[in-house]
Parts: sequence; structure tokens; C-alpha cells
Amino acid sequence: MEKVLQLLQENARLSNEQIAVMLNRSTEEVAAAIDDYEKKGIICGYKPLINYEKAGIERASALIELRVTPRKDTGFDAIAEQIMSFEEVESLYLMSGSYDLAVTVNARTMQDIAVFVARRLAPIDGVLSTATHFILHRYKDASVSLQGEEIDEREEQV
Repeated sequence: MEKVLQLLQENARLSNEQIAVMLNRSTEEVAAAIDDYEKKGIICGYKPLINYEKAGIERASALIELRVTPRKDTGFDAIAEQIMSFEEVESLYLMSGSYDLAVTVNARTMQDIAVFVARRLAPIDGVLSTATHFILHRYKDASVSLQGEEIDEREEQV
């Protein structure tokens, strides 16, 4: 029933009935599979992908690279737990390469993100350095194109 996961990833609003038809399975089989995936933590939640620019909602996002010193006995996990607890944090990944953790954060403004990094993230014991990259425009997110037909008013004036 791995195909159920793929279909839900593409469109979480599909009903059990629709998935059953698409997979030539019974609605009960699909419902049982989804319930099992949720109980096992394979499906962790359902969330809409929002184009905040089109909604007219002020929002800033950034990708922050962190170099950290792993803690004895817990490695990166303890620092990750601390970082995950911040409401601004959307995602957190352990990385290979030149930095250890990648953090995606959201706030109302770029200044709010700067304050978050300076006052809450950088002072964490074990954080050696941060590099903040502000996201200027999202073209595609979670495999969905956010490009619309609308023309930016600033482009019309040029």
C-alpha cells in the first residue's frame, strides 16, 4: 500500500474512496492502511501549502546553517531538541558537509528572524557559528510550483 503514501503526498485532500478507486482496492483497505500509517508515525500530519504572497500576509523565511559541537552522550540530538522547541522553526535537518544543522525558520519580518538568530539561536551552548540565508522568493515548495499567472505590479512599472 506504499502507493497510498505517494497519492497522499501529492494531494492530502483525496478521500479514502478516491484512493480506493485509483488503486483498485476497497475503501476499507485504504482506510485501514492510512490508520496504520498514522499510528506508526509514518504519516506525521496533514498540512496545506500556503502561498503567503498571494494571501497578502507578511512573512519572511530563512535557511540557517549551524555549525555545532555535539554534546557528550547525546550527540546532536540534545541541541536539535532545543532548537525544535522554538515556534519559529519550521524544519531542522542534520547535514553532511561544511555545516551540521540546517534550520528553516519563519517570522513576520527579516528583522524578526535576525533577532531570533542573535538572541535565541546563536547563544545556545554548543553553537559555534550561524549563517543566515534569507529566502527572497519561493518558486516551488513541497514539489508544488508557486508560480502564478499574476504579474507583479513592480514589473509593470518598469
